[in-house]
Amino acid sequence: MSDKNTNQGQINIELDEQTAEGIYSNLAIINHSNTEFVLDFVSIMPGMPKAKVKSRIVLTPQHAKRLLRALGENIHRFEAAHGEIKEAEQPPIPLNFGPTGQA
Repeated sequence: MSDKNTNQGQINIELDEQTAEGIYSNLAIINHSNTEFVLDFVSIMPGMPKAKVKSRIVLTPQHAKRLLRALGENIHRFEAAHGEIKEAEQPPIPLNFGPTGQA
């Protein structure tokens, strides 16, 4: 039985209001094992000695590679429309993750 209103190969993606607001991050920490990549997104505020991981995304290596490609393509399109993104020099950030855990 098929639904005539459903297109083959299309996914209906829902975005609730809270998720649509997004989470600000100015630091991403990336770790990996042989089966997954773990991306921790952190918001560091000037003068604050402590910061929390605001979001963690776990990806398969294949999805991580697709994300890299998609991000590169989007940066290329952005720079074509708005000019080169300049990277500011920043001092190294000493990181301490508290108790060591595994993803």
